[in-house]
Amino acid sequence: MAETPGSPSASAGGFMVNTLPSPAPTTASTTSTIRSVAGLPHPRARALRPGSAKEDQVRHFVSERLMHMTRRFLKKAGKAPPGGDEIEGYRSMTELCKDLDGLINIVWLSGTPNLQIPYLLNIASEFNTWVKGFPPAPAATFPILHKLDHCFASLLSGADMETGEPLPGFENGLRAGMSRTDMVRCKSLVEQARFVMVEVMGKTPGEDDDGDDRADDEKGDREGDDTLDEAESGPEGPGGEDGPAWNEDEERLFMDVARVYENTLVKLGETLGEGGVAEAQMFAD
Repeated sequence: MAETPGSPSASAGGFMVNTLPSPAPTTASTTSTIRSVAGLPHPRARALRPGSAKEDQVRHFVSERLMHMTRRFLKKAGKAPPGGDEIEGYRSMTELCKDLDGLINIVWLSGTPNLQIPYLLNIASEFNTWVKGFPPAPAATFPILHKLDHCFASLLSGADMETGEPLPGFENGLRAGMSRTDMVRCKSLVEQARFVMVEVMGKTPGEDDDGDDRADDEKGDREGDDTLDEAESGPEGPGGEDGPAWNEDEERLFMDVARVYENTLVKLGETLGEGGVAEAQMFAD
């Protein structure tokens, strides 16, 4: 697989050197192929030293990739800045999620909270914008949200959400974790994401559904304005008690939306309590 010049790559020392291959799971090191339920790589054993060359390499790489993805999204939306940029816009949400999945893996692999926290928050913020620019693609979208949920819930605990394994950087407790400001911003982002997913998944599916069976079944059954929040009007389905019941695929989609960031919200609630709700409004759009 071709490598991108100037990017970091996995090394025998557990993280990255001068170039970074495509972040697909098959190219990762032996250590990083130990995967959690969310499909994340096992983080390196120790957090990168603050101000070190390796930390700077990771920071530069992730920043460049996020900027590149933003440019591709803007090009797709016809909002790219002038200047003869030949970059190709994203053709689908599935294509965008493929790039984003690899980027999240790299951030998590760093095992460095002062990189993971700001970049994952930025990714979550951008994702809330990007997902609204495409037709619904459940098969690509929900795994990304599940992965981010796993990351945030684990960082809030200082240990992997599924395995209970302590995370690198938390050897001295949660002091290396999210600040209260980070938590308030995170709460705002995850609540916004839940609202956005109701809106997006209520759209009429298009060609960007990645062949997802759920979306295919919904094409003939749902009107463009038949949103999931309307479906909450009654216990039997979109029309209430007298309306048609949800079919199996619609129920599964509805449950996927209801589970967006569920673990993160639980952890935030335990830490922030009710006082964090008002503060979260400061970050809401």
